[in-house]
Amino acid sequence: MKVGVLALQGDVREHFGALADCGVEAIGVRRPSELDDVDALILPGGESTTIAQLAEIFGIFDPIQSRIKAGMPVYGSCAGMILLADRVLDAAATQRTFGGIDVTVRRNAFGRQVDSFETNVRVAHIEGDPIKAIFIRAPWVEEIGVGVEVLASVSAADGSVHPVAIRQGSLLATSFHPELTSDSRIHRYFVEEVCKAAAVIR
Repeated sequence: MKVGVLALQGDVREHFGALADCGVEAIGVRRPSELDDVDALILPGGESTTIAQLAEIFGIFDPIQSRIKAGMPVYGSCAGMILLADRVLDAAATQRTFGGIDVTVRRNAFGRQVDSFETNVRVAHIEGDPIKAIFIRAPWVEEIGVGVEVLASVSAADGSVHPVAIRQGSLLATSFHPELTSDSRIHRYFVEEVCKAAAVIR
């Protein structure tokens, strides 16, 4: 199986490292021809508006959207969660998303860069100790549609609880950045469970 990492902006290299820990061949994806060569795709953390704009410039936005609709497994972290959401709050008027997960997310929900934080999170289907979750200008999920499974939630400063890890079919998303830690269990779950369920593992 080949997993692509959308390599337009963001923490691309870190996702390569996490996939290597899982024994998976990964390639950078910038153009439609490179997208054609992969079975699954990772949307990295970064700046969601910039990633979407660059995807349009490189002519890969529509092909990614089409592959998602066709069932390609995709994992998005932080900005990647925003790009997989059907609806986004506090976004620029021109913000586009690939969509696919029936949720409403709020950009920068936990605050600005100075409000970044780490916490331990229990993630459904991930065995062992809690996962160290790094939140950097992170989104959270405000509304969940039918068919979306909440895998993890955290409490905000005001005490409200919001989902930060979700799955809908072949699409997985987290508000946090597992690629910035040495823990590859989220990536392993994506490869061994999400991709397997989508029947792309050969």
